[in-house]
Amino acid sequence: MKNKKLPIRKLRERIKSKEYERLPEKTKNKLIIKEKIDIKDFVPNPILIRNKNNIEIVTEKVLQKLILEDIESFMKELGKSFCFIGSEYKIKIGNSFNFIDLLLFNIEYNCYVVVELKVAQLKKEHIGQIELYMNYIDENFKKN
Repeated sequence: MKNKKLPIRKLRERIKSKEYERLPEKTKNKLIIKEKIDIKDFVPNPILIRNKNNIEIVTEKVLQKLILEDIESFMKELGKSFCFIGSEYKIKIGNSFNFIDLLLFNIEYNCYVVVELKVAQLKKEHIGQIELYMNYIDENFKKN
């Protein structure tokens, strides 16, 4: 990671959002010992999603709506170099159509990012669904 000076306003935003505190301990340790860092190391947990209308989030569709209403803040939460490609991104696997909740691209790491929104605890079948979508993206979008 390159050392860059942040404008004071951006630094205040990062402090206010407790960005550092939300980083995994493993990432904090990598920063301290100056170990190589991957893109996934910088995705804070939890990711803050603005809820201006105080909507009680109960479904994935409502969560997706909140993200899309303020996509710029969501992208900033993820970190630098992310680009938004689409929501409900339609792909055809076999004879059926599937929809990726959010499809992103990271310019710095030259990789696609599949975001599947879940409001319940992650289950094995969710992981299978995400892997299926990631494999589709790898096979159909990546250029060798």
